[in-house]
Amino acid sequence: MQKIARSDDRVEPGVVTTARAWNGRVERTSRPMVPVPDDIKAGATNAHDLQARAHDIIPGGCHTYAKGDDQYPLAAPAFIARGAGCHVWDTDGREYIEYGMGNRTVGLGHAHPAVLEAVRRELSRGCNFTRPSPIEVACAEQFLALIDGAEMVKFSKDGSDATSGAVRLARAYTGRDLVACCADHPFFSTDDWFIGTTPVNSGVPDAVRQLTVTFRYNDLAGVKALFERHPGKIAAVILEPARTEEPRDQFLHHLQELCRAEGAILIFDEMITGFRWHRNGAQKLYGVTPDLSTFGKALANGFSVSALAGRAELMRLGGLTHTDRPRVFLLSTTHGAETHALAAAIATMRIYETEGVVEKLYRQGARLRELLEQVIQRHDLAGYFGLQGRDCCLLFHTLDPAHRPSQAYRSLFLQETIRRGVLMPSLVVSYSHEDEDIDRTVAAIDGALAVYRRALDDGAEKFLIGRPSQTVYRQYNQAAE
Repeated sequence: MQKIARSDDRVEPGVVTTARAWNGRVERTSRPMVPVPDDIKAGATNAHDLQARAHDIIPGGCHTYAKGDDQYPLAAPAFIARGAGCHVWDTDGREYIEYGMGNRTVGLGHAHPAVLEAVRRELSRGCNFTRPSPIEVACAEQFLALIDGAEMVKFSKDGSDATSGAVRLARAYTGRDLVACCADHPFFSTDDWFIGTTPVNSGVPDAVRQLTVTFRYNDLAGVKALFERHPGKIAAVILEPARTEEPRDQFLHHLQELCRAEGAILIFDEMITGFRWHRNGAQKLYGVTPDLSTFGKALANGFSVSALAGRAELMRLGGLTHTDRPRVFLLSTTHGAETHALAAAIATMRIYETEGVVEKLYRQGARLRELLEQVIQRHDLAGYFGLQGRDCCLLFHTLDPAHRPSQAYRSLFLQETIRRGVLMPSLVVSYSHEDEDIDRTVAAIDGALAVYRRALDDGAEKFLIGRPSQTVYRQYNQAAE
């Protein structure tokens, strides 16, 4: 068993100093903060001013709710200026080891050389034309070579477009209106068919909300009950193949059999599991081929590419050659096939094929889990802080003294890890996380959990600077204090 690192970190102006104790020996390293390029500084006197300006002109202050100020403690970096591998630098030049990697989109690491080279090469020829580019065929062939059960694929820019396209295909093919989605999986689309099921459903007509029903993961009886309650009306069942909970008792296999028996379309949302659970998708790992599946996130290492793939019998409805059924207006986006983004996707998929990326994700995640379990035990926090999920996609949970999920304790933990040079809304590793990065992370978490332990006795408010973070799915904002 590996020995855990103990943290004795401190921050000095202009310098990042990290100390670690291994087997009684202290190792201390210092490195200067990296200067921020002038073009990034231009127009903003400091991060606080830029943050205020962002909220004046951008609803929420950014373009992705998960990246918003309400999701992080006040100590969090307001903006990230650049990244390299698994390291990022904020606009003040502070360096962090990052986890989550752009909401799991950057599976290989920031600014991966082979991906950037492919992008630069393609950009020199232009990025968007009035007719298709040959690279659209090349990218489709590369993708279909990886995803065994897919016969056709169409690319878009984000996951919401892909999942909503899948829902539209399912409704058109079956002639039914209802959609069943898994209530244990937090996000499927920004579109009304899903957002109507969340507390943030303002603006979604009630009639639309009634068209989506929900079930729980691993609850086959619950799905059967939905089909019984809505006979002949459910067009599709959509879920992630897995998240933090693994399928039990052949749940996915039986779900597939149930959908076939009921005439419904089975859709796997592989935005997260794709290129992480297995290079050929979680459907390959679990041995279940859905009718339709959607991919994105790590597909192009941070560049905007998503995919809707599946059986030709369904996908052809979005095409030009069939005459037996009405046409489906499917994923017609001006920027859906930008050539440089598809070049990034091709380069990324080839790296996954040849370099054992997924194997390393599992290996580094397992190492991180093993070391952190020791830290958790040493601080006697097993009932208050814990890890969950697969090694390739680790998450953590934070509980208060009454063992209830707590945003305040989550914020405190994030605050203390940020102070020690780690930015980790999750513990999702990338291909670029090396042993040294894992060791530094464990040391930072060790120091953060020492504070967490004290806060359980004295209260999080004693240690937390400012307000706690909030959940994205809340009906109202809290009034400013």
